[in-house]
Amino acid sequence: MNFKFHAFATVTFPSPSSNPTSKALVPPNLSKLYLLNRQNPKPHLSIYKTLESAKCPRLQIRATANNQGESGNWTKWLPRGVVAADRILRLISSATSSPISQFISSPTTFLHSVDPRIKLVWLLALVLLPARSHIIMRFGLVVYLACLSVWILPTQVWMDQLGRVSFLSGLLFIMLGLGSDGAPPLVQLRTPPPAMMGLPNLPDSLGGYSYLVMKLGPLQLTRKGLSVASTAACLTFTIFQSASLCLTTTTPEQLASALWWFMRPLRFIGVPVAEITLTLLLSLRFISLVFDEVRNVALGIISRRINWQQLTTMETIDIFVSYVRRIFKNIFSHAEQISQAMIVRGFRGDSSTHKLYFLSDSSIRMEDVVSLLCLIGIIGAAVLSEYLLV
Repeated sequence: MNFKFHAFATVTFPSPSSNPTSKALVPPNLSKLYLLNRQNPKPHLSIYKTLESAKCPRLQIRATANNQGESGNWTKWLPRGVVAADRILRLISSATSSPISQFISSPTTFLHSVDPRIKLVWLLALVLLPARSHIIMRFGLVVYLACLSVWILPTQVWMDQLGRVSFLSGLLFIMLGLGSDGAPPLVQLRTPPPAMMGLPNLPDSLGGYSYLVMKLGPLQLTRKGLSVASTAACLTFTIFQSASLCLTTTTPEQLASALWWFMRPLRFIGVPVAEITLTLLLSLRFISLVFDEVRNVALGIISRRINWQQLTTMETIDIFVSYVRRIFKNIFSHAEQISQAMIVRGFRGDSSTHKLYFLSDSSIRMEDVVSLLCLIGIIGAAVLSEYLLV
């Protein structure tokens, strides 16, 4: 028969005395043994510590939140507060609070009574003039539009619009002015100087002409950079601000009727004038809905008082993705409602058979004559500036 033999370590303790005291509970040799160990310490081996060290380390992975709402360990490695999401949403809600590209019926000003066809001609001229006129004329157009905006628009509207458009144009001016021709060329001339060939040096300019306008460290502002930056900045300002002035003082029906009047001769060559006019009218009506949805969804997120400091970057991005998804969902819902309303009113897809009711008041007034004279004067000044201001 096979027997298994197990050896166990036994430890014996002295039996307690009949009269136990504090000194009797401690063996007499224990104090000496303690002193020897303190003087000559030796490594102490323990079977439990040896077994614990032999165990494999446990790997804990938590990728979801628990029942108490606490996030997992992986979220602690993501940065917090990198993007000020609350500021971005507040800027979006405040940027769309002003009636951008919306008709302002009151107070009625001089520009409200101008014919919409003359306004379209003004828009075309303000797009072409900054690129074909002198730099003084470009900044003159900017000042003219700024003064006209202060006069026509309400105080809250023009302060908001002029501030944002001026900031965008100024940033574009600085970037293009210092970046288009700012870095000095590192290429040397291939031809030798005139002194080495026995030719006299060319005389300096008597007029004090200088290609370099200003130098800022390694960057420099040259005449080419100034021309490019002023053209781009002034063109950006005039396009945005002139379009804003036209849309805030003209109804969508008036703009659609003006475009239809200009494009009416193109019907004879097969251009779908009715479809283009109807598309423009629906687009002008739909722009205000887009800005309203962007603002309303942003205000809805702000009103929920989200503690952005406790969110990680991935959670913040998830909220912004949900914000954009909600905007598109609401916009598509509005588009479906508009299409259903048009079908109910008898629209079947043929724009030529669909009646568009435009405003029929097209008489020439004193305001129209003054606007045409101002337009002719500005065009003449722009043409003369190319010859007089060199």
